[in-house]
Amino acid sequence: MAEEAVQKVAKPRVSPGEFVRQVRSETAKVVWPSRRETIQTTILVLLMTSLLAVFFLGVDQVLGRIVRFLLALGAS
Repeated sequence: MAEEAVQKVAKPRVSPGEFVRQVRSETAKVVWPSRRETIQTTILVLLMTSLLAVFFLGVDQVLGRIVRFLLALGAS
């Protein structure tokens, strides 16, 4: 039973011209975002990336100070 599941289905080879036609056909089905949607999404990504960068900078600073404090305790 496991052997049946492993069997591969042979896909027919297509010519390069047919491949290009299939690619164009599939590309035509894609719903592309508008210019406005692209700009809004880009701004949102930049904003969220900046906020996360500031957040992780803060976390890094706090953890760094804790480690320095603990190392100073050990050095005393």
